[in-house]
Amino acid sequence: MKNIYIETITPLLRGLTFDGEKGNISIFEDDSKKLGFAIDFGNRNLSEEILPLYLKGVKNQNLLNKEQLVEKIISYTIDKFKDYIKKYKQKPRIVILENIGIFHLGESYNDAINVKNNFEDILKNIKVESEPQDCIEKKNSKITTDNNCNRSSEECRNDGKPNRNNIVKNKIAVVTGGAQGFGENIVRELTKSECLVFIADINVKGADRLAEELNIKYKRTTALAIKVDVTDEDSVSEMVYEIVKKAGGIDIFISNAGVLQAGSVKEMLFSEFTFVNKVNYFGYFLCVKHASRVMSLQNIPSKKYFTDIIQINSKSGLKGSNKNSAYAGSKFGGLGLTQSFALELIDDNIKVNSICPGNFFEGPLWADPKNGLFVQYLRTGKVPGAKTIEDVKRFYESKVPMKRGCTGEDVIKAIYYLIDQKYETGQAIPVTGGQVMLK
Repeated sequence: MKNIYIETITPLLRGLTFDGEKGNISIFEDDSKKLGFAIDFGNRNLSEEILPLYLKGVKNQNLLNKEQLVEKIISYTIDKFKDYIKKYKQKPRIVILENIGIFHLGESYNDAINVKNNFEDILKNIKVESEPQDCIEKKNSKITTDNNCNRSSEECRNDGKPNRNNIVKNKIAVVTGGAQGFGENIVRELTKSECLVFIADINVKGADRLAEELNIKYKRTTALAIKVDVTDEDSVSEMVYEIVKKAGGIDIFISNAGVLQAGSVKEMLFSEFTFVNKVNYFGYFLCVKHASRVMSLQNIPSKKYFTDIIQINSKSGLKGSNKNSAYAGSKFGGLGLTQSFALELIDDNIKVNSICPGNFFEGPLWADPKNGLFVQYLRTGKVPGAKTIEDVKRFYESKVPMKRGCTGEDVIKAIYYLIDQKYETGQAIPVTGGQVMLK
């Protein structure tokens, strides 16, 4: 029951605080002692500016099935939130869920952390009752004084003038396979624009290193590492649940995790073929299944909350690839999923699109000295007459009209386009330097 409340109410709170582009980030905490003090806090005659919104459990919940319980939670939460705004003329920064936990809401992740820390200070004062009431109110005044310009944002440094950062600023993104390759490049670009990015990867150590580097660089929490195996539904479900608890929802889900196993259809093992499809095809399905549930909840309060699912596909999803049937087949299938998901999920204002990049020659997929494609293609004889890795690389560069491989910057521009526009879904956008042109 507890998980049902958390995974339902948290995205609703993001939707209820929707400002036209995104909602507030919320950090969930289930400290039972702190919850007890917080409830006591409700009996104090403190400033209305800092009063929490209190939510109780649904009556007779044991008599309801899951769908009925979720419907009751949704309607109750929306009604109580609206009542709070009507009474206090502001949105709550603290939401207390009876017997379950506390939500701390802020416009950015660091803002939510500040709300959490300030509220903890208040609860400590309640516990020890060591300060006069007016001191407690003054200490807590920081909770409501964020004017959106006390962070190091580009918008604030430019006197409030909007710029491209606003497309993803303070949105919550997830990038699977985000610890290396295209995924790492996407993470770096999104964090540069003040997006809160979850680096989701089976290589959690690599994700941790990247998150730490970016948080130090920007002097704020802009990246969080989270472990996931996209081929395991329990792992995907747990990832989405943890993201919701840590940040409140998902605005942008970039399904980037992928593998490639080259080889002739005459010789490829069925286990190799299956593995490629488990990651590239089934993994995409599992991620969309669980992320879309969160996104649909965010849209319920306003019916205007657009979110994005973007699959990083490949030019091999647009055109067959010699001795690369497992990969190309999985990517062709991925475009079928994208079109089908798009038709279904637009009712929830979820846009689903694919980006089909050309070859990222500098990434580990191609350049890894042991298992990269340059090595694989040299070994399998895919490039006639090639004797060295450099021969293979030059061969593939020569196939691109622009005479170079695709970069992370090329891909991020397509990502920004898809997020920014509100009239396109179910598309496959080639970013191939002219190598593949749509008909």
